[in-house]
Amino acid sequence: MYAGIEILQKTSLAYSTFCKPLCAELGLPQTALDILLFLANNPRYKTACDVVEVRHIKANLVSVNVNRLVDEGYLVRLPVQGDRRKTELACTEKAQTVIARGRQKQAEFQTAMFENMDEATREAFFAALGKIENNLDKMMKENG
Repeated sequence: MYAGIEILQKTSLAYSTFCKPLCAELGLPQTALDILLFLANNPRYKTACDVVEVRHIKANLVSVNVNRLVDEGYLVRLPVQGDRRKTELACTEKAQTVIARGRQKQAEFQTAMFENMDEATREAFFAALGKIENNLDKMMKENG
C-alpha cells in the first residue's frame, strides 16, 4: 500500500523537476503551466472550479495563476450563458506555443518514465491501471 503512495509522490516530484527548465524558460510558475495544460488537454473542463476539484490544487493558488494567465494573454474568461456569476476559461492563440511545448515535455516525460520497459510490460501496466480505475469508480459509486 505504501509503495503505491510513494510511487505517486515520486512521479509527481519527478514531473515537477522535469518541467522546471521549461517553466524557467517560459517565465511561468509550474502551477500556471499545469493549469494551462490541464485545460488544453481536457476540453470538457472549463472553469477554475474544475481545476480545483479535478487537479486538487488549492483554490487560492488556482485563482492567482488563472489571473496571471489571463493578464498575460494565455487565457480568456468567457461568460456562461444563464449564470452571470460563472465564467469559463479558454486558451488563447498566444497559449498555443506554450501548450505545444508543454505537451512535448509531457511526451518526453512519459518516454523517460517507460524507458527500458518492453511493450508487453507497458501494456500490462496500463491494463492494470484500467482495472484499478474501474475498481475505484465502483467503490465510489457503492460508498458515495
